[in-house]
Amino acid sequence: MKPLVEPPQSAAGETKPRKAAAKAPTRRSRAVAAKRGTIMAAALEFFSLYGLHGTSLDQVAERADVSKTNLLYYFPSKEDLYIAVLKGLLDIWLAPLKALQPDQHPLEAIREYIRLKLCVSRDHPQASRLFCLEMVQGAPLLKQELGGSLKTLVEDKSDVIRGWIKEELIAPVDPMQLIFMLWATTQHYADFGVQVEAITGKTLSDPDYFEQTVSNVQRIITEGIQRRD
Repeated sequence: MKPLVEPPQSAAGETKPRKAAAKAPTRRSRAVAAKRGTIMAAALEFFSLYGLHGTSLDQVAERADVSKTNLLYYFPSKEDLYIAVLKGLLDIWLAPLKALQPDQHPLEAIREYIRLKLCVSRDHPQASRLFCLEMVQGAPLLKQELGGSLKTLVEDKSDVIRGWIKEELIAPVDPMQLIFMLWATTQHYADFGVQVEAITGKTLSDPDYFEQTVSNVQRIITEGIQRRD
């Protein structure tokens, strides 16, 4: 049976490669990813302010400049969209932690982690606030993720910290408590950004204040885990 569309042939009768057709799936994949990204960015704006139940798909569709029907093609329900947004922000939020490796010098690794995490708080405050809101509500839609991949990642990086302790590169500390402290200090500037600005008159968007914050948090944390002998 002949194909519905004959492939173009050369003068010698050889079939020419369908370059345009070969590239089409890639272009389509990029278009789908871009559309999903636009919808998720619009959803994040509303979810971070009003939560899952206070946000409507009509609001998100209007902000993303798509029809509600088109939105539902990419995300079949509001819950699916919400979970996709949460998982996307988890990828951003956890990237600095994933970067911790056993062969790094621990103090330099922790300093770099703090800088990267504060960059996330500066550049993605809505994402951090949404994650905080989900935790306050008991993480009803994210518990499986928290008890699965997140738990595994924290356990893996706790082993990295234990290795540093065993090699006597840092003082003995509870690895998970250190990770929790790093999360708390760096995310504070996003989750409580309004409070920080009200008290200091500054935000992490101020380059000088950002560097001052990075330096202080780095010093406070690393001096607490340095060996004293």
